[in-house]
Amino acid sequence: MTEATAALLRELASSHRLEEKQYAQLVEGFDQEAAALAARLAVAARRPHYGDKVFIRGLIEIGNVCRNDCLYCGIRRSNQHCSRYRLTEEQILACCREGWALGFRTFVLQGGEGLPAEQACALVRAIKGEFPGCAVTLSLGEYPTEDYRAMREAGADRYLLRHETADREHYQKLHPPELSFDNRMRCLKDLKDLGFQTGCGFMVGSPYQTPKTLGKDLKFVEEFQPAMCGIGPFIPHRDTPFREFPAGSVELTLYLLSLLRLIKPDLLLPATTALGTLQEDGRERGMLSGANVVMPNLSPPDAAEKYTLYDGKLFQGAESARHLEDLRGRMVAIGCQVVVDRGDPAP
Repeated sequence: MTEATAALLRELASSHRLEEKQYAQLVEGFDQEAAALAARLAVAARRPHYGDKVFIRGLIEIGNVCRNDCLYCGIRRSNQHCSRYRLTEEQILACCREGWALGFRTFVLQGGEGLPAEQACALVRAIKGEFPGCAVTLSLGEYPTEDYRAMREAGADRYLLRHETADREHYQKLHPPELSFDNRMRCLKDLKDLGFQTGCGFMVGSPYQTPKTLGKDLKFVEEFQPAMCGIGPFIPHRDTPFREFPAGSVELTLYLLSLLRLIKPDLLLPATTALGTLQEDGRERGMLSGANVVMPNLSPPDAAEKYTLYDGKLFQGAESARHLEDLRGRMVAIGCQVVVDRGDPAP
């Protein structure tokens, strides 16, 4: 690690902001020593807000039917090998019942794009009606402003919409022409304006990504000030145009988790499934790098098996909510404590 990198890390830890060019320099300066310093600073930054708490969210993959054709995604519209499904409202409520009994107080409904807004609203109302006091997070993609408003009025608390990249040119290389960078940014602004706890995020190591584009991502997070941010390594899927590209780096992802914690010390920051897919102790290492959220999968096993955004996805063992005790044990082993509550952002 150079002295310049160490100085930038300490500056970020104290001021929570840098210039875009400096963020790119931090990415270029990544090595084991820099990552170790960033992780120490990140855990120290997290502690005043959350202590050693790890929040659990119950993830329900409600369907893999998608109208979009993103070049990196295994459930893209043109993938003829994808076995499509959509869970019924009753199946989704059954997943929530199982999670509620296990102590989950946040449910994350994630799915391919194209679910009619009225169906999303009905789901939110049904979950809120049966499980008072729970938080509902939606991750269902892009909608017009009025649809987001209806979801908020139905009771949805949070919305996760990964921006994927804050660089317009890079965005177009990852998506088909009908998807626009400007619309993605409009959606994120709408969600925040409507009072959602809003999450953004990006893949690490996606095709054509550079330190410069990652610098833009970090600056975007600093300026947007999301409640949560989801990042994970890019993992290629065999039935996509990006099948031949290498997977993103676990080590770089962990370093970026630390940088995000330094940018916003009260961020809700998941250690994602993709991290656990590429490395067995990936999520524990995520916590030690500054993360504080894990999202065990409550989906029925046959659905989870079909929701393959990338190859090799974990959907059994500690990834499944049914193995929550194992997850608790793994977190205790690294000095963290899994807590049962909504896990709202620190006040």
